[in-house]
Amino acid sequence: MAEAAKSGGKKLGPTGRPLRKFEVPEKLKTHGPARIISMCNQKGGVGKTTTSINLGAALAFYGRRVLAVDFDPQGALTAGLGVSAHDVPTIYDLMLGKLKDPREAIQHTDVEGLDVIPANIDLSAAEVHLVSEVAREQILAGVLRKVQNDYDVILIDCQPSLGLLTVNALTASHGVIIPLAAEYFALRGVALLIETIDKVRDRLNPMIELDGIVTTMYDPRTLHAREVLERVVETFDDKVFDTVITRTVKFPDASVAAKPILVYAPENPASEAYLQLAREVIQRGAVA
Repeated sequence: MAEAAKSGGKKLGPTGRPLRKFEVPEKLKTHGPARIISMCNQKGGVGKTTTSINLGAALAFYGRRVLAVDFDPQGALTAGLGVSAHDVPTIYDLMLGKLKDPREAIQHTDVEGLDVIPANIDLSAAEVHLVSEVAREQILAGVLRKVQNDYDVILIDCQPSLGLLTVNALTASHGVIIPLAAEYFALRGVALLIETIDKVRDRLNPMIELDGIVTTMYDPRTLHAREVLERVVETFDDKVFDTVITRTVKFPDASVAAKPILVYAPENPASEAYLQLAREVIQRGAVA
């Protein structure tokens, strides 16, 4: 009764807020320039790549032109979209200046409106090569500037680290979305990441802002997950997206099939969750 009174009689969502409806966005009449968003969390296994793939596919479903940039040497985003990273130009070639035009590295995916710049293990050597470069933190920004007018949003899937590659991604970005697994150890590192974002804003990129935190791998049946989500909302308030991504066995299945879950299992609740996240991202103004 107290919860219902607090919410004005409205049904509450997992975040403890009244459930909101996010309207289907209108189609864009023109495209670009893109808003660049980093998917960032220095902890691995929190759903960064899954969110990059499926949010990108959902935004493309709503008529946005999306470029996904695989910025992790593991190349999971590339593989998850069914794109080859062997014997093709990659983001590594662009970062080192071996390739000047990023359009030569862009590959189309099976999802209409969603393109990708692939990555492979070569990218792991980039930090060593870039350490002596002038303005080394701004190299990715220079690469993406050349294709920014071709897209509505550019999503950068960062590696689980706060090293030079991630700083490059943050320096190139207008916003950051933090995928956060509903687990205590995932929560611990968020303060350090936000401190890094603040440093980048002060020293390299005054435009960058935290677009929001999206809770992933949520299991409403466990007290632990519910407590972590409650703690996240208490700490970060409106920066936490209302949309929550629950656990499902379909995510690893979709990864094996090299397809977004919207394509692999469109009837699964996780597909609707990512479509809702796309609508929420647009409604919040993080994407046009």
